[in-house]
Amino acid sequence: MRIIRKAAEFECNNGKVRGLVATMGALHEGHLTLIREAKMLCDEVVVSIFVNPLQFGPGEDFARYPRRESEDVALVESAGASVVFAPSVEDFVGLPVTFIQARGVSEHYEGAHRPGHFEGVATIVAKLFNAVRPQHAFFGLKDRQQCAVIGAMVRDLNFPVGLHFVSTVRDADGLAMSSRNAYLSPAERALAPLLFKTLKQAAASISESQSSSTAVTEILSGAAISLAKAGFEVDYLDLVDPLRFEPVINAMSDTVIVVAAKLGRTRLIDNVDIPKQ
Repeated sequence: MRIIRKAAEFECNNGKVRGLVATMGALHEGHLTLIREAKMLCDEVVVSIFVNPLQFGPGEDFARYPRRESEDVALVESAGASVVFAPSVEDFVGLPVTFIQARGVSEHYEGAHRPGHFEGVATIVAKLFNAVRPQHAFFGLKDRQQCAVIGAMVRDLNFPVGLHFVSTVRDADGLAMSSRNAYLSPAERALAPLLFKTLKQAAASISESQSSSTAVTEILSGAAISLAKAGFEVDYLDLVDPLRFEPVINAMSDTVIVVAAKLGRTRLIDNVDIPKQ
């Protein structure tokens, strides 16, 4: 397995099918699942390890975000990837003057609570596509709005990359795997699975409500209140169109419940599809 530090070191894939798994390191089973999915489709799998400063806002956790490259490289190799791309911020970002903005899809929810976040994500993902030149790229559906933003960027800018969005990997108690889960205290970690449990209950209730907009509003409001009473600070909890990432008032078409909530100092996000009747 190779470790590449500079984008210029990437060679033509010489007819091989190349896949990309973009990460910020601190790898867990969710990332390894993406690598294994990529291995099934691609001859060569590149895993990027890059804590992207452009997607962190003032006061966020860029400085304390976990960095453990040697452990991550070992995990990447064990999962069967071919290359780790781990550039420095100075080499890969520099002082950028060009940013990519996916209008509409990036404006609500995470985009509203973290201004500039998705511009930073889209810009670095575009740079990764240009550096690595993959035919396929793999992302986890836990970051559902990020997937929608990247999908819009690829369609609108005609990137020749096939996108693969892989189901959220969860711990046995239902908590979505995330590098930030390490921030949770033991008491917070014990409470955290309630987020997914509440979403599942709300999704089942909405599915059974025959798409009544009044019922949907009451179910979502009740779920948010329940989480707040349990100790979560809810940023948003809403029913959305998964492609446009705009709020919807019924579940007649494909819809997803999305949530972001703080538990102590840790901000958790998750989402659940509404079951089809």
